Amino acid sequence: MPDPDQMTNRRAISVGVFDGVHRGHRHLIARAREQALEHNLPLTVLTFDPHPRSVVNGQPVPALATLPERVALLRACGADEVVVLHFDQELAHTTPEAFVERVLVGTWQAGHVIVGENFRFGAGAAGTVQTLRDLGRLWGFDVTAVSLAAAPEGVWSSSVIRGLLRDGNVEQAAVALLRPFRLTGVVVTGERRGREMGFPTANLDVVDGLLIPADGVYAAYLVDGSQRHPAAVSIGTNPQFDGQHRTVEAYVLDRDDLDLYGRVLGLDFVGRIRGQAVFESTDALIDRMHQDVAECRVLLAQRP
Repeated sequence: MPDPDQMTNRRAISVGVFDGVHRGHRHLIARAREQALEHNLPLTVLTFDPHPRSVVNGQPVPALATLPERVALLRACGADEVVVLHFDQELAHTTPEAFVERVLVGTWQAGHVIVGENFRFGAGAAGTVQTLRDLGRLWGFDVTAVSLAAAPEGVWSSSVIRGLLRDGNVEQAAVALLRPFRLTGVVVTGERRGREMGFPTANLDVVDGLLIPADGVYAAYLVDGSQRHPAAVSIGTNPQFDGQHRTVEAYVLDRDDLDLYGRVLGLDFVGRIRGQAVFESTDALIDRMHQDVAECRVLLAQRP
C-alpha cells in the first residue's frame, strides 16, 4: 500500500476518455490546468483506450479521432503529460477503491484530481465524485468537480457528435469539436472509375475504428503534412456501379498531378453537398459530379 507521506512527485490529474477532445473536454482541461498552476503541480491527463463501453458492452464505439490525434489535442489543451490507460476486462472489474490506490495514487501520485461533475469510475461505474472525494481524504489528494459546459441543447458530448456525423451534419460536429472532423488513413488503389470519368480520386483506407460520416458528397480539405488541398469527397458503396464495399474517395480540385499512393493523409470535413444517389446514366452521374465540384468550390471559398 502506498504511503501518502512518502510521495514526492505529486501531480494534478484529470481522467476520462476524452474522445474527440470536444468543447466540453477543453473546458474541463482548462479548469484542470488552472488547478495545476494554482497548486504548482504538473498536469497529467489519463485517457482510456479502447473506449470503456466497447469493452464492457462488447460493442465497438466508433472514435472521433485517432489515438495519436487525441494525445496531441490534449497536449495542445495544456496537459504536461498524457498517459494512455489500456482499458481491458481487468480494469473494467477494478473497484473504485482499487483504481484510486493502484492507479491514481500508486502509479501517478495524485495530489489533486480534476474531473467532470458526472464522473463515474470503477467496476459497474460504482464510483462517483463523492466516492472520489472520500478516497481523496484517505489518500491525501483534493478533488475538483467541474460543471459540464453548456451547449445550445444540453451539454457537449461525444455521443451527440457521433449522432451528428451519422446524419452527415459535419458542420455542427465541427462547432462541437472546435475543429473540422478529420478522417485519417492511407491512400490505396481503388477501382479507378473516377479517373475514367475525369475526376481522379484518392481512395482512403480509413484508420480502423474511426467513425465515418453518413454516405454522400462533402466539401473537405485533404491534409498532406503542412499542405491543405480543397477537395470533393464521396462516401458510400458506389451504388451506380453495384458496389458492395463502403469507400472514402477524395478528388482534389483541379489537380491530377499528385502522387498520393501509400501516403497517410487526413480529410477535414467542411460541409455536406448531398446524399448518395443513383442516376439514370453514367453521363447523368458525370454531370452531377461537375455540379458537386462547383458546389464544393463555393462552400470552401466561404470557409477557407
